[in-house]
Amino acid sequence: MMRRLTPAQIIVLSFIGLVFGGTVLLHLPFMVAGPPLRWIDALFTATSAVCVTGLIVVDTGSRFSFAGQAIILLLIQAGGLGIMTFSVVFALMRGRRLGFREKLLISDTFSSLPGLDARRLVINIFRFTLACELAGAAVLFVCWRPGHEAGEAAWLALFHAVSAFCNAGFSLFADSLTGCRGQPAVNLVVMALIVAGGIGFLVLTEGWYRLKYPGLRRRPWSLHTKLAVTVSVVLIVGGTVGLWWCERTAGQGAAGIPGGLPAALFQAVSARTAGFNTVDIAALSDASLLLIAFMMFIGASPGSCAGGIKTTTFGILVLTAWTRFSGRDAVSGFRRTVPQNTVNQAFSIFMVSLVVLLGFIFALSLSDADVACSLLASRGRFMDLMFEAVSAFGTVGLSTGITPTLSVAGKVLLVLLMFIGRVGPLTALVFLAGPRRRGGRYAYVEEQVMIG
Repeated sequence: MMRRLTPAQIIVLSFIGLVFGGTVLLHLPFMVAGPPLRWIDALFTATSAVCVTGLIVVDTGSRFSFAGQAIILLLIQAGGLGIMTFSVVFALMRGRRLGFREKLLISDTFSSLPGLDARRLVINIFRFTLACELAGAAVLFVCWRPGHEAGEAAWLALFHAVSAFCNAGFSLFADSLTGCRGQPAVNLVVMALIVAGGIGFLVLTEGWYRLKYPGLRRRPWSLHTKLAVTVSVVLIVGGTVGLWWCERTAGQGAAGIPGGLPAALFQAVSARTAGFNTVDIAALSDASLLLIAFMMFIGASPGSCAGGIKTTTFGILVLTAWTRFSGRDAVSGFRRTVPQNTVNQAFSIFMVSLVVLLGFIFALSLSDADVACSLLASRGRFMDLMFEAVSAFGTVGLSTGITPTLSVAGKVLLVLLMFIGRVGPLTALVFLAGPRRRGGRYAYVEEQVMIG
């Protein structure tokens, strides 16, 4: 008798299937302009699209044909919303009732709040996504129509709207959105799409319910929403000021980051997991790169199209540290106590993510030594490699420009890191570990250990 797959296994296998399907399609001759892609480049591009990362080894706008760009867009959309969400939506469209396994998958993927109807949640996600993407595409079409043909402007608008909402960072422009730095409307709509796609569907659902049902406004916001919004605002504001200050300091009082505070704001929003850039990332100082790497590692909120350890995980870590320094045992915030199992899970995600990331940075440094001809020569590229690895893990897509120069081994490492970052390190570990085995119901004797 075949053993039933766990939710973690279904999620991982769904993404694996989509990646390999996209790889085969992108390798077809008519998907590209010029000679076919190498298998490693097709695999890298498909993984980057499915994992909504945005790291590229070939230019998306010039190297791929319209058919190839359309496949990439479909991979971004499917990866952003998740194969599981699409399968449930299609099942509902066929009239099938939602089964227990589908509800369990939705709960596992979106960390549903108690009492939230899974069927309505998925339908609202689908509707909201389409509404945001179409509205964003309409605004971008108006902005780009004067310099392009109608059909070209429409395709550019739709592609970038979907890429922004799904926090993918893929662009059909060779310089991402650097050429649009002086267009406030483009910057505003892209930032709005990034925030809407990265804040988390549960936060959006809670906000929508409060608008729709006035009686709910008297109830306090959930701790999840408070943490997600608070951490997001702090990261965006702090990242904006930090980037602007770092570049002014590095420039010794010069103009600093091109575009000033508006450009710094866009980069702080995009660094959370989107991957678009309006400034040359390679030209930023090490301090700015380190700050961006910190934001990429945290990422956006759970239940969104984004990666990273998530804002709520970071928020719980901060609350835990504050609680311990205050001499209290129970972790609390916003007049609510965080369950101990949630605190344990937050620390597990942080530690596993940190260990995985450090391991891949180490392996990436070794693989890059072949390209740089020696370990000594590769030492000067460490910041670039570290930035690239964090960008892949956080499914961001920002790069200092070294992605195409990586060895085959380096590209494979980034493929694995993007995949782990998209499905989550704990989900990947559960998938590899297989079904949980029942152990004995006993506990060992406690013994103190000196720490600190």
